[in-house]
Amino acid sequence: MSTLTRDQHERLAVLRDLLRGTGPVVVAFSGGADSALLAWVAHDTLGPDRARAITAVSPSLAGFERDDAAALAVEWGLRWSTVDTDEMVDAAYQRNDADRCYHCKDALMRALAPVLDDDGATVVLGVNVDDLGDHRPGQRAAEEQGARFPLVEAGLTKADVRAVSQHLGLRTWDKPAAACLASRLPYGTPVTLGTLRSVEAAEAALRDLGFEALRVRHYGDTARIEVPVDDLARLVAVRDEVVAAVRRAGYRYVTLDLEGLRSGNLNAALADLA
Repeated sequence: MSTLTRDQHERLAVLRDLLRGTGPVVVAFSGGADSALLAWVAHDTLGPDRARAITAVSPSLAGFERDDAAALAVEWGLRWSTVDTDEMVDAAYQRNDADRCYHCKDALMRALAPVLDDDGATVVLGVNVDDLGDHRPGQRAAEEQGARFPLVEAGLTKADVRAVSQHLGLRTWDKPAAACLASRLPYGTPVTLGTLRSVEAAEAALRDLGFEALRVRHYGDTARIEVPVDDLARLVAVRDEVVAAVRRAGYRYVTLDLEGLRSGNLNAALADLA
């Protein structure tokens, strides 16, 4: 078990106090490091009667992420369920402009509404302090409909989330960040079932080759692969297997981004869309 700094101990205590003052809560649970910590602490602090974890299921959620959320719920004894969201029928979401994430979170909040009415609960999301500096319109949509961000309110950064998770013995402490599959499409590229399935298939094939942290960016018939810089040489060493796997997913051209993995890097194009 790792040792926390005094500030991290205090932030964890503040997080527990915030949840006690907010509960009952419904945690939007993707299974990533942030929502996992929030779900575990909410369950540990409030108990299953006052803390639920719900995973939103749609074509933009990779199957392995849904499966891992289910596995975590079993491991930790969470009161867990799924809810289907309908963002794919929304033309504004399909258009994939700068507000795509707004429409996605709006769909999530609408899908959770019946649960909130039954439980009298508040939706809480795993947003950390570092997330506030990026373009994330989904946070605005959630906040407009009454959601809260306890990790932010407690002052927890991404580094704090990982440190606290490791201290608590949560296996998600070093889990690579994994945004929704639609985030692999440059703004302006329509979100379709076909493109999401191609991205998911390509990324699943690369994970089977041993690459855990990765993105496959979709540019029509071209796939641009991002892995951490330390993994670039390893990926090139299995170039033939990588090319074959990504082509099986439907891409004609397979490229490697030499700058390495950068979460959210497609947001740099927003200046061109303004």
